[in-house]
Amino acid sequence: MKAFVAGATGATGSKIVNQLVGRGVPVVAFVRDAAAARDKLPIEVTLKEGSVTDKESIRKAMDQVRSSTNEGCTVLLSATGARPGFDPTGPYQVDYEGNKNLIDVAKETGIEHFVMVSSLCASRFFHPLNLFFLILYWKHQAEAYLQASGLTYTIVRPGGLKDDDADTRTLVMAPADTLSEGSVTRQKVAEVCVEALYLPQSRNKIVEIVAQDNANPQPYEAMFAGVA
Repeated sequence: MKAFVAGATGATGSKIVNQLVGRGVPVVAFVRDAAAARDKLPIEVTLKEGSVTDKESIRKAMDQVRSSTNEGCTVLLSATGARPGFDPTGPYQVDYEGNKNLIDVAKETGIEHFVMVSSLCASRFFHPLNLFFLILYWKHQAEAYLQASGLTYTIVRPGGLKDDDADTRTLVMAPADTLSEGSVTRQKVAEVCVEALYLPQSRNKIVEIVAQDNANPQPYEAMFAGVA
């Protein structure tokens, strides 16, 4: 396994990278600024510059990996997302077009498993978050494009993201359009994304995740298997 990670320097993406490195998986981090990323990511990680909004830069990064090692990336994890701001096109450009570009190149290069971080309530058009330039709407469009792509996929829809790694609440996983509220740590999101790569029960599913007090802990195999 060799992983290509988009959004690798983000708050969730960097945790995904650390999880992969901790398991001994070679990682290619796709970043806008390699010099800035070098200070944020483990030294073992290969950095490739580009933008998810530039499909050719994704192709170039993939080709460089293959030509330099004679082995291309086999899995792709997308934790990319529009940054908060005043650009009304941001969610469209990054959350939809960016993921669409990643999916297209993944098909071209034979990626075996595509894991996308989306959001709880992504399919609910009349949601307050869509007041912010349709951010959930464009995430949902990216989900649909991935589902129709023919790639093996796992779409992870986390609740509100927390940075508190000391949060001891139990992870809860549910099928698409089941949960409507809740929060979860970015660390748990990263764990779910990486576990999905190893478990056949995760394939071609949308999973919604939050953390709850007093829930019954389950192994990842059982949680993924429980999602229809």
